[in-house]
Formats: sequence, structure tokens, C-alpha cells
Amino acid sequence: MEQILFHGGSHIIPVPEIREPERTLDFGRGFYLTTSREQAERWVRNRLKTMDDEGYVNTYCFDIDKVTSELNVKIFPAADEEWVDFVLANRMMEGYSHDYDIVIGPVADDKVYTQFSLFEGGVISKETLIRELKTYRLVDQYLFHTDEALPYLKFQSYYPVSK
Repeated sequence: MEQILFHGGSHIIPVPEIREPERTLDFGRGFYLTTSREQAERWVRNRLKTMDDEGYVNTYCFDIDKVTSELNVKIFPAADEEWVDFVLANRMMEGYSHDYDIVIGPVADDKVYTQFSLFEGGVISKETLIRELKTYRLVDQYLFHTDEALPYLKFQSYYPVSK
């Protein structure tokens, strides 16, 4: 099944590449996308410093069925215990790495990360964390983690985004 994925950033990217993050991210290093146009636009706006700055949302075509039969793909259908453990490992364990080509699952945005901080600080249990996460409407994210995964993204177009 083909779908459209969006990547928000500061550049037009006709040929995606694995990017080293400036900070720890939910699924590790790679090229992040989402099925949500609004989320991609938020990612751009969060990086813009002034009203005159401009970024771009790049759109790509992606065939999930073809990829799952040819690559090592991990899909987290919900913010469950397995997803929490995976996100915590990527964000907290220095040197942590995984062998998935593509990872698909919910985004741990700022509200969600506040709940993670409460868990890490011992204020809430993992069960409470997962219960709290189920109350949020979480947007998805797709991480293309390896160079082998990138050719499955087909650049379609881009459009500018400003504050």
C-alpha cells in the first residue's frame, strides 16, 4: 500500500540521507518522517528562529507492503510497554543501537516527554506512564535508520513553511 510521508526541515531534500541528530531522539539516528502534514509543519516551525526564516516540508511516496517483505521493519502500533522501553533506550542509554532498517510508531512529543521525565524521576510507575500515554492523541513517526532503507522513499515535492 502506497502512502505519502512528510519530512519537515530547513532544506529541500530530493535524496534523503541518514542524519546524525543534535540530541537524542525516540528511535535513534536516521531520517524521520510522518504521515501528518501538520506534524511536519510543526517540526519546521519549531526550528525557525525569526519570522523571516523559512523551512520546507518534503513529501515522499512510500510502499509499506514492499518494505516489510524486504527489510527489517519494527512497527509499534501503540504507546505500549515495548514502545516505552525502546524510546527510553534510545533517549537514555549512551551508545544504544538497534538493527531495524525502519521503525514506525508514535511520537514522544514534549507533553509525552514530560510523562517520561516523571517516570525517570520515580514519581510515576511504568504502568501509570503507559496509562497516561493512552490519553494522548499521538502522531506517528517513521524512522529510516539505514542506508538500505532510503531508496524506498521516492521524492514527490516540497513546499515552503514560515512562522
